[in-house]
Amino acid sequence: MTSIGGAGTSGMVDWNLAVATATRLVRPGPDVGRDEARAVVAELRRHAKAAEEHVRAYTRMLPEGAEAHDTPVLVVDRTGWIKANVAGFRELLTPLLGKMQERRTTTPGGTVLGAVGGKVTGVELGMLLSFLASRILGQYETFAPVTRDLPGAPGGGGRLLLVAPNIVHVERELAVSPHDFRLWVCLHEETHRTQFTAVPWLRDHLQGEIQSFLAATEVDPGTFVERLREAAQTLAGGRPEAEESDPSPSLVELVQTPEQREILGRLTAVMSLLEGHADYVMDGVGPQVVPSVAEIREKFQQRRARGASRLDLALRKLLGLDAKLRQYRDGERFVRAVVDQVGMDGFNRVWTSPNTLPTKSEIAAPADWIARVHRKADS
Repeated sequence: MTSIGGAGTSGMVDWNLAVATATRLVRPGPDVGRDEARAVVAELRRHAKAAEEHVRAYTRMLPEGAEAHDTPVLVVDRTGWIKANVAGFRELLTPLLGKMQERRTTTPGGTVLGAVGGKVTGVELGMLLSFLASRILGQYETFAPVTRDLPGAPGGGGRLLLVAPNIVHVERELAVSPHDFRLWVCLHEETHRTQFTAVPWLRDHLQGEIQSFLAATEVDPGTFVERLREAAQTLAGGRPEAEESDPSPSLVELVQTPEQREILGRLTAVMSLLEGHADYVMDGVGPQVVPSVAEIREKFQQRRARGASRLDLALRKLLGLDAKLRQYRDGERFVRAVVDQVGMDGFNRVWTSPNTLPTKSEIAAPADWIARVHRKADS
């Protein structure tokens, strides 16, 4: 097996074993013949290209410097998604895991980690990734290290992933037009690509915030691994009593210091903006180019609201995915309210600099952002 980004078996997590475990455990995709699979891939590529033009025209956001085609569009299967995300996780988490590695012998958790080891942790991470790999429709990878199988943009930029078997699975589950649904998904994901290609400072800003968050972590290594194990046990059916109301904290909540709470508040606001903007654009462009957009949106929202099994609900809570669902709702309301008040060009002032990004409180109160950014600028 190809090593993920170098030596994959050292330290806190055996990354190669995580890939192998997730690949072995991931559910098979829908039954699709070879010819149909090729047709799906070709159509997704066409839709990604068409979505690029639709999104640029609607948002009035154009790439600065490198063109958007410098960030590749990759149509992948579930295994491809797993490999891409392990590479991304490894790059982002290296500072945190290195710090935890140093503490292994100086904290009570060190003895636990010594017993668990990187291999067991890799297996547990692989179990979680196998669960997520069957649920993601598409993803703009902001921090995408280049591997032999997964090209990225020059200079460490992003790449757009479209997970073909998951898109086919959901369009069949919802009983909607495959052509329309595939374009609808591409509109959302292409909006994320446009956000980062048109706002060149955004990637470095996010990376800086994330690295500051990780640098401030004072997590007990044993607790971190125990929570990872708890998530894996939930996935394996080891905690059948888990409910959506389970008071246990998410993995993210476990690693918060006071400084991190401030950083996480800023990150939450930015992610709400990005996700809400993508939903807003998807709905705005949709009626023009997706004939059955109303039906798709209604059925997809019902699917989001339902969740799935108790297992889904427990894992969403543990992994913090319930927060992501709130980001879609809160962010979309923010974007809609601002555009209604000051128009698209007025909204686009949000991309001027880190100082014009909304705060977490402003996401909930769009008028406060308008007052801060517009009235001060126009006075």
